[in-house]
Amino acid sequence: MAIVVAAVLFGSTFVVVKDAIAAAEPVPFLSARFLIAALVLLPMARRRPPEAGLFRAAFWCALALLAGYVFQTVGLQYTTGSVSAFVTYLFVAIVPVMSAIFLRHFPSTATVAGLIVATIGLVLLSGGANSFGKGEWLTLGCAFSFAAHVVLLAHYSPRHDTWKLTCAQLAIVGGLLLVPSLFTGGFAFPAKAWAAAAYTAVAASAGALGLQIWGQRLVGPSRTSLLLMLEPVSAAVLGYLVGDRLGVGGVVGALLILGGIALAEVFGGRANAQRADDPVPSLD
Repeated sequence: MAIVVAAVLFGSTFVVVKDAIAAAEPVPFLSARFLIAALVLLPMARRRPPEAGLFRAAFWCALALLAGYVFQTVGLQYTTGSVSAFVTYLFVAIVPVMSAIFLRHFPSTATVAGLIVATIGLVLLSGGANSFGKGEWLTLGCAFSFAAHVVLLAHYSPRHDTWKLTCAQLAIVGGLLLVPSLFTGGFAFPAKAWAAAAYTAVAASAGALGLQIWGQRLVGPSRTSLLLMLEPVSAAVLGYLVGDRLGVGGVVGALLILGGIALAEVFGGRANAQRADDPVPSLD
């Protein structure tokens, strides 16, 4: 449920960010968003005792997260939003492969079947990608980066406090973007862009990411990536409420994504429960 709520919160930001980026440069907007989120979580993080190895864990997670956002933002300059969404969410197919290679964590048959059904649904939901150009290749880098972030969290999140790990990686991402922001438009945002930065910081970067990190400690990387496919569904539903229309293919795609998640969760429940009792996987 924590990851489901996280996916819905992540999906709620698409409409907000689309309007904000029209009034503010992407890099300064992202820097403001992540730094605000870190400040929101700082009081809770400071109450937790010090932890050895926290900075290292947060640094590697932050690099993957930062790379994903940069690849996605630059790629959007050369491709459409629907194609970007499709290519980005190819990460759900990359996560099980990375998990098997680096964590020796093999998904259940039901999870694999659910991933296949949900990926087909994602193609229909986004309208498909007809060709791969510069924008698509850049966005594929985003997919690999987000997949790496999920796998890194699978390794580090059981070893560190959720609030401290979330706050630290948000601060690192925001800090790394701070200097480039000064050369790409600065922070002279209109009020609506600052409001959007504040909303995405609290709802997605602080709230949703914290829920994802906590929930992933219990369900594993492959199921996390599958449940996160609710993000484009929730984004599409919210888009419909503000005037966008899915069409028949989009509705069928959304239903297939939900069906793929249900397939993995219902028929894979026994295997997933057994996996939850396994020792924590390691990258070592």
